[in-house]
Amino acid sequence: MRRLLFLAMAILMLAGCASTPTVHTDADPSANFSGYRTYTWLTKPDQQGVPPLAAQRIVEYVNAQLNAKGWREAPDGDVAVAAHVATQQQQSLDTMYSGPMYGGWGWGPGWYGGMGMGSATTRVHTYTVGTLVVDLFDSKTKQAIWRGTASDTVPDDPAKGDALLRAGIAEMF
Repeated sequence: MRRLLFLAMAILMLAGCASTPTVHTDADPSANFSGYRTYTWLTKPDQQGVPPLAAQRIVEYVNAQLNAKGWREAPDGDVAVAAHVATQQQQSLDTMYSGPMYGGWGWGPGWYGGMGMGSATTRVHTYTVGTLVVDLFDSKTKQAIWRGTASDTVPDDPAKGDALLRAGIAEMF
């Protein structure tokens, strides 16, 4: 029993450390989402130079979310879906200070004191931030009805990137 409790606590702690993208959504308050049943892709990420596997995953995960809401993909759907991906290089600066160096004080044979110069070392860290934007348009009126965005640092590990992508799209919808 104690072992099971420890395992459950460890899982909860790891889940709390998991990173999720920053997600924002916006919807047209006059849009009647209950009236929409079908959708069609207007713009897919693979048309924008996104790596093929990432583009496939984006389409797959968006399709899964829309299907979970009862929507089905159709050639002339009620809603047109457009997905766009953008990346941006960003930098952070980490500065470490060492000093100033102070000498000691003492009463022994040779009282001393003094001060030395300190130094600062700055490290530049460059990283990539990726943003996924998913837009939904009413096919009849051609008006935007919903937008979701998810942004986060792009990890080097493809498995972590896939997990972030899946979490961001799930939170969007």
